[in-house]
Amino acid sequence: MDTRKLTEILSATIDPNQRQQAEEQLSQIHKIIGFAPSLLQVVMLNEVAKPVRQAGVVYLKNMITSGWHEKEPEEGEPIPFSIHEQDRAMIRDMITEAIVQAPELIKVQLCVCLKTIIKHDFPAKWTQIVDKIHIYLQNPEPSNWMGALLCLYQLIKNYEYHVSDKRAPLNEAMNLLLPMMYTLIITLQPDPSMESVLIQKQILKCFYCLVKYTLSLDLITKEVFTKWMEVLRQVMERPVPDHTLEVDEDERIELPWWKCKKWAVHTLYRLFERYGSPVNARVEYVEFADWYLTTFTRGILDVLFRVLDQYRNKVYVSPRVLQQTISYIDQCVSHSYAWKLLKPHMFAIIQDVLFPLMSYSEADEELWFEDPYEYIRSRFDIFEDFVSPVTAAQILLGSCCKKRKEMLEKTMHFCMQVLVNQAYGPRQRDGALHMVGTLSDVLIKKKMYKDEIDKLLSQYVFPEFNSPYGYMRARACWVLHCFASINFKSEALLAEALRLVVNALMTSTDLPIKVEAAIAIQMLLSSQDRVYKMFEPQVQEVTAELLNVIRETENDNIASVLQIIVPIYTTQLMPMAVEITDHLATTFSKVIETDSGTDEKAITAMGLLNTMEIVINVMEDNPEIMSQLEPTILRVIGHILHHNVIEYYEEAMSLLTIVTSKTISENMWKVLELLYTVFEKEGFEYFTDMMPVLYNYVIVDTNAFLSNENHILAMFNMAKTILNSDAEDESEVYAAKLLEVMVLQCSGKIDNCLPSFVELVLNRLTRKVNTVDLRIMLLQVLIAILYCNPQLLLNILMKLQVAVPNASITQHFIKQWIHDTDCFVGCHDRKLSVLGICTLLEMGPQRPSLDEVLPNILPSCLVLFDGLKKAYEAKAEGEEESSSSDDDEEEDGEVLSTDDDDFDQMNNEYLENLSRMTAKKAAAEDITVTTKISYESDDNDDEDYMPDESAIECYATVLDSKDCPDDEYIRFKNTLSALSTSEPALYHALTSVLDEAQKEQLNAVFLLADQRKAQQDSKRIEQSGGYSFTVPAQVPTTFKFGS
Repeated sequence: MDTRKLTEILSATIDPNQRQQAEEQLSQIHKIIGFAPSLLQVVMLNEVAKPVRQAGVVYLKNMITSGWHEKEPEEGEPIPFSIHEQDRAMIRDMITEAIVQAPELIKVQLCVCLKTIIKHDFPAKWTQIVDKIHIYLQNPEPSNWMGALLCLYQLIKNYEYHVSDKRAPLNEAMNLLLPMMYTLIITLQPDPSMESVLIQKQILKCFYCLVKYTLSLDLITKEVFTKWMEVLRQVMERPVPDHTLEVDEDERIELPWWKCKKWAVHTLYRLFERYGSPVNARVEYVEFADWYLTTFTRGILDVLFRVLDQYRNKVYVSPRVLQQTISYIDQCVSHSYAWKLLKPHMFAIIQDVLFPLMSYSEADEELWFEDPYEYIRSRFDIFEDFVSPVTAAQILLGSCCKKRKEMLEKTMHFCMQVLVNQAYGPRQRDGALHMVGTLSDVLIKKKMYKDEIDKLLSQYVFPEFNSPYGYMRARACWVLHCFASINFKSEALLAEALRLVVNALMTSTDLPIKVEAAIAIQMLLSSQDRVYKMFEPQVQEVTAELLNVIRETENDNIASVLQIIVPIYTTQLMPMAVEITDHLATTFSKVIETDSGTDEKAITAMGLLNTMEIVINVMEDNPEIMSQLEPTILRVIGHILHHNVIEYYEEAMSLLTIVTSKTISENMWKVLELLYTVFEKEGFEYFTDMMPVLYNYVIVDTNAFLSNENHILAMFNMAKTILNSDAEDESEVYAAKLLEVMVLQCSGKIDNCLPSFVELVLNRLTRKVNTVDLRIMLLQVLIAILYCNPQLLLNILMKLQVAVPNASITQHFIKQWIHDTDCFVGCHDRKLSVLGICTLLEMGPQRPSLDEVLPNILPSCLVLFDGLKKAYEAKAEGEEESSSSDDDEEEDGEVLSTDDDDFDQMNNEYLENLSRMTAKKAAAEDITVTTKISYESDDNDDEDYMPDESAIECYATVLDSKDCPDDEYIRFKNTLSALSTSEPALYHALTSVLDEAQKEQLNAVFLLADQRKAQQDSKRIEQSGGYSFTVPAQVPTTFKFGS
């Protein structure tokens, strides 16, 4: 293909006036053999303008991502496009060279192409990539090295999550390439230039990726490992050039010298955490871990101490390097060997590193005044916690004070010195209080300290609420929230604590203080029942202020404060319910309108919706308030559905479920139309989220549901779309459940629709059904129709029989039903099955032939009754269960001696090994282990998939009502009694197959039937008057489903 012509077309794609025509041209020619390699050639041409090359490489990336692998065509669909093998061979031959030579922006896109190619073609079709990387790394020309390493990184990344026995092709390649990586980084280390350090950083990234999840001890022998550890040590010790200090501190973190150190310490931490820790390592690495611990710990700690010493002496250390350094030391606390080396330095680390890190800094001050919103966001950002040196400091402080003797006493003595001694300023007092609050969990459970916490709060925390420094008032709120669960000895002290945080919320002008105060209130309410009455007079005033803070900060943590307050003070907040909901709705709209795709905004929006859900949940028993709240809820739901904000569909459906749970207004019936439109547009992806709402529409006001044939048609069409879609997931089970609910709830009112129901279900049953649960649910739809109108079902099956002349549909249905009896679960499914069998037996001359299943009918019923007995017992036990809280336990025994390892680090990946280590340590140290360590597989086999029983059981029908007159035990006994006189031959055929044990079971069922009959009679006598039933509106008899 002519590269010049292709360049012209690509140039036109970046011209707004020619873009559409150019894109159409590309779509016409992109399938031609030779197009893709020509496109890569254009991308490689230096004389072509960069924007054109970028347009070309993006088009190539999309082509390769979607069309590299040959796909099987769907039935009845054309063969999907894939790049011809001839073109693929040419691209494979060129891509490595292209990456090596390309400028940075194009390199990035080409690496994505390479990732796809390696995934599908290495090693089967393309081992040459290893040779090409090898050649470029051998080449003395430094400009080739970065591209070759980027290719190598993609090769390693392809095997990142592969288990050891599937990494053979990578290990074979790395036998050749790993020594070259080592030689190259050793060669480059004396050169401190930016170009050299960037290449070193890429080598370290490759090495990190290679060992991230699997350490091949055949590839990386102890000798090789030692060499790489020496490389990492040298990188960590190497000084950063002085000229980097001229760069602004915020930008310094991105400099290659610091990034290189970051990858070095990141690798050290990973190696220790996963392979070097005898406690955490998997069985195959235990011997290696023992060797690692004794061989490298001293040397690595020396290096890391020097990093901390730099920080102590106010020499710049990048935050990520500092965080990983502290995290490595935290791992050392758990190991007796490492702790012996760490112990002499630990208190100095606490005093000179952790304490300054945890104190209010210049950077904090700048953010507090210049951007308080960002200050708040950074304090509550869960993602920030993974990279923050302050969070790492908190974790290390907690670990050493909880696990190692004397560390808590020394730390608390130091903190008290800072708090008492006037020589220390407010920033140091902030650090001391930060440390005390961080240790709250340990202090609360230590005899030595827990009785002194009241005094600590009253003497050193409460006075800070009057501090002239805003950050100290915020810190006082935070410390109070840390200690909110203590047993306050004095009611007056608790009342004072509440007064101070409420006052901080209501009177502070600084938003960070308001946020901390709000969370302190939440923690006091969660932990102290005595606070409820104290807080009641101010609850409306505080709630109003919280709404203002939510709107101003858009912080989901404040929304969670309301989630605690509203259920406790429902009565007091009823007058404000509309105001609360409107505030939340307005803030939600503001959040999603300004959302630029950040996780923080999404979390905030979900928090607001969850808070709204709690508000309407507690108000749902008040029809007057619910009618006032409905327009606001509809506004939010309308915004989500009309604008297709799919991230919040689940929350929108939860809101709709509550609003439709008691009554359904005229406006809410209009929402059903909107839901149907959304369903048609988005397909079945959100059907399971919609199911509770659709269920309410059928159940809550059945008369109104039946009054409009479009309601029935919408439900049927949704179920039909799902069941005809081959979704093969739980949505099909819910679709069938929706049909069953309609059949039972609208019994006798939708008979003209039932032929369509039966046809849909039978069509689905004739195709492959992968889950037992779906097959049972489909059968239940037919059983429900049989139960409600047996003759109608048989007539429908007879009419459908014409299309299947060689087999009886009715017989097949009955045989499958009886065969699957043991697969029916829960109370409802088993009850319906028993009632269906009774209906079948009661049909007399109209009954279809039961000859093939006759010997199995009563044994199947006994299986159902046995399951019912257990299900009813479990249900009764569940209703009687009451939660009990465990008493706080003293944790003095948790402190480890210097010679102890800490082996209680729950990490799923190491559970098997931890079990072994725990048993060994427990026996050796006479420790009682109360925690059971077990492994649960994540593997979900579709063949065994069963949705949660309760998830389906919650969609109750008239059959599940306590007032349901049709008791399955009584009906079953009456049916058999009637058969014994009306059809003795059938009765004999049914019962003669039972053995002695089954006859005993049958008698037990009869006895239970008598007891339940007596209960029914007793209940009827107790009730005065009777039931009043209204006749529901009829569905128009002319209504027919369309195709």
